[in-house]
Amino acid sequence: MTRPPEVLPGVGDDAGVAVESAPAQAITTTQAFATTPALATTQPIPVTTTQPLPALASADLLTERARQRPPLPSLTGGRWWAACAVFVLHALVFLPVYPFQKSELFRHIHEWIPMQLGAAGVTFFFVLSGFIIYWSFKPGMTKRAFYRRRVLKIYPTHLLAAAAFIVVASVPLHRAVVWVPNLLLVHTWWPKWTTVGGLNVPSWSLAAEVLFYGSFPLLLPLVMRIPTRRLLLAMGLLMLFIVALHTSYFLWVDGPKGIANAFAPRLVPGNTSPHYELHASPAWFVQPDIPVAKSYWLSYNFPLSRLPEFFLGVLAARMVIEGRWRNTSLTWPLLTLVASYALTWVVPVNYKMSVLMLAPMTAVVATMAARDLAGVSGISAHPRVVWLGNVSFAFYLIQFPVMVVVTRYLIGGKEFGILGWAGFSLLCLVVSTALAAALYHWVDVPIMRRFARAKQR
Repeated sequence: MTRPPEVLPGVGDDAGVAVESAPAQAITTTQAFATTPALATTQPIPVTTTQPLPALASADLLTERARQRPPLPSLTGGRWWAACAVFVLHALVFLPVYPFQKSELFRHIHEWIPMQLGAAGVTFFFVLSGFIIYWSFKPGMTKRAFYRRRVLKIYPTHLLAAAAFIVVASVPLHRAVVWVPNLLLVHTWWPKWTTVGGLNVPSWSLAAEVLFYGSFPLLLPLVMRIPTRRLLLAMGLLMLFIVALHTSYFLWVDGPKGIANAFAPRLVPGNTSPHYELHASPAWFVQPDIPVAKSYWLSYNFPLSRLPEFFLGVLAARMVIEGRWRNTSLTWPLLTLVASYALTWVVPVNYKMSVLMLAPMTAVVATMAARDLAGVSGISAHPRVVWLGNVSFAFYLIQFPVMVVVTRYLIGGKEFGILGWAGFSLLCLVVSTALAAALYHWVDVPIMRRFARAKQR
């Protein structure tokens, strides 16, 4: 006798894809795993109000709309801005344009565009991922279907981008440690694999996403036990845990203790641009080990350290759905986010990369969702920006291979100033966007349509 598949609250696509609203009613702690016909056939509550609502919108109306789980275009568009933040940082660091990268002008620019700019984009992705996974909650989906959708969403695009990097960087396949951990998205679980086996550098965050998706069905029952009135308290306690965790890394793990933004490109001698940025250089792939500061690795790359950020997003989604977050004004969330970003200049590295920005980033995500529910328009909800948000996942992964090609064939062996760097950065932006669009429309969408349909009981 075979065991029937275990049912869990399922999800749709990631935040980059507009998710069809499920005909589901409000989720309560007693309904979390309900699969009765009554729940499965409940019709959406009709919504007739289309006028924008005030900054503190009617709780009843927002909750009514949230129960239908409509698409959230502002959050999809928001992915593009986060991806752009990552791109700007990568273009500055990964395009070895000499002598510009060795100039005083570059040093001043990098002071204002430090590592934590890209880290802020990744933090947004992690919180948003938790929010959208819970928002796309579809009663009746099995764990197997949930995991199948997550694998199909992540791995095809990741594998194609990794294959492109292997080809353009001439990665030595005889050294399995260089590429196998990255292809399997397990490389950030061990410091050596994180560096030597980093391969397509941006893909490190996908190793954390794999953990997020793997843990979601297992920890969801605990999340659902939190009473609605205690959601804000739960988020506060989770934030305190995150601060305590990174403080322990700072106090008791070897690594930098100062507040300096000690991040810079890895440079080689001379004023002639190299044909390879060091992360894509043959010299990189033959190293037996490339040390990384343990406290930095634990705070930034280690998947378990980033897991609470995902569940902050999950709790934020519950806050919006259950009427505990009604604010639709982005003014204070954005001002607080800017202030927290500014504070990263005066704290140790363990707090620079995500901790200070987490609470305001979560508020920004929840507010953008509330704005969509309230019918408040904004630039992130513009159709063109939403389209860019849809292709942002592929854009995030393909940008580094594109930079490797541009470096190898256009930059290497020559000398350029800031205008040269700006021109090559623009070229990488255009080419990466075009390739991302091709990956999204010709790989991601067809695969999800063909193979990722959830099987309902």
